Amino acid sequence: MSKTDSDNKMNKIVSLCKRRGYIYQSSEIYGGLDSCYDYGPLGIELKKNIKEFWWKHMVQLRDDIVGLDASILMHPKIWEASGHVDGFVDPLIDCKTCKGRFRADQLDSTPCPNKPSKMVNQCGGELTDIRQFNLMFKTHMGPLEEGGTVVYLRPETAQGIYVNYQNVLQSSRQKVPFGIAQIGKAFRNEITPRNFIFRTREFEQMEMQFFVKPDADTEWFEYWKEQRIGWYDELGIKKDNLRFHQHGENELAHYAKAAFDVEYLFPFGWKELEGVHNRTDFDLSRHQEHSGKDMKYFDDATRERFVPYIIETSAGCDRTLLTCLADAYEEEELEKDTRTVLRLSPKIAPVKAGIFPLVKRDGMPELARKLTDELKHHMMVFYDEGGAVGRRYRRQDEAGTPYCVTVDSQTLEDQTVTVRERDSMAQERIAADGLLNYLRDRVQ
Repeated sequence: MSKTDSDNKMNKIVSLCKRRGYIYQSSEIYGGLDSCYDYGPLGIELKKNIKEFWWKHMVQLRDDIVGLDASILMHPKIWEASGHVDGFVDPLIDCKTCKGRFRADQLDSTPCPNKPSKMVNQCGGELTDIRQFNLMFKTHMGPLEEGGTVVYLRPETAQGIYVNYQNVLQSSRQKVPFGIAQIGKAFRNEITPRNFIFRTREFEQMEMQFFVKPDADTEWFEYWKEQRIGWYDELGIKKDNLRFHQHGENELAHYAKAAFDVEYLFPFGWKELEGVHNRTDFDLSRHQEHSGKDMKYFDDATRERFVPYIIETSAGCDRTLLTCLADAYEEEELEKDTRTVLRLSPKIAPVKAGIFPLVKRDGMPELARKLTDELKHHMMVFYDEGGAVGRRYRRQDEAGTPYCVTVDSQTLEDQTVTVRERDSMAQERIAADGLLNYLRDRVQ
């Protein structure tokens, strides 16, 4: 895909997101706030469905993983122990010509604000020396802004899991190996956020930390690599658009023994979607050292005491949502027009069915409303009686709705309805009283 084609596809996805109520620019009426976005009626449903799909596979269907929701604000010493206070930095450089600020290690891929056809390191602007910029958002707790009240908005959710590891272990009666899963907001003051919701300053993570014996780390690392890439297949993401990227020695984080990224082929190139990391015992050992609390695990069977190794799976919910949109977006050439369709998996589609009366008379709206009221107790459905039925189909195609149900004159005679499937546009008639089971079998 050429750069022009990729830009066009992203622009079309962004436009569809606003038009159909998936994602809006935050604070738009005030000119917007850079790299911050609001999720609309369809967007929040898709996001909820993705999180529930992740939670079902990580927690609900497993006996060895439990959940947690740690506080966003935590003791500042946690971030000292984790290394974030001193080491969570990016190289920052300023351009004296355009007054822009950029990541110094991404100049060759960052367009100049004044000359978008050139990159920052090619535009001739006068650059400052590099300085290190800490990405954590700092705030104050309490009524006075004094040094002792400094706290941080968490830049990752993982540390909340580590400091609660023994609380969870004892209260849930788990034994190593076991995992703790968490979905929650994180905040990073990114220098150059870009690509819509791919990289933002406020985002949501879906993380799982799996605690294992030190000599079993490699086995579990390979296990979780396969589990995680397999999850995207179940989510409906095309396999050809997914791959693993192994971190080389120069890419590995200081805490990691091994790391692989699950990468997706976005319109703007192959980018990280999820990380699978062998974090060794670094995190628990650091918190043991800084807190003075014993983080060792006692194995009743072997009588061993050890600090567990951690296998981490860390996915961005917003990136996963963008992946679903990019993977599902398609423009299909038909005989008379072009159809824009989001081929989202029915499992995560925001609305499962659109319910239409063919015309607004003869009792059809009343029957369609009754069907809608019955179905909404079990799934998200949408009633629409505005415009020609063909235009209503097209609206639901763009929204990603997998099924449309039409009440027509034949319904009045034999209590059957027309069900139209989004991807094939094939239609079939089924009994109205069997509609719930029909849809359940296909969307859950």
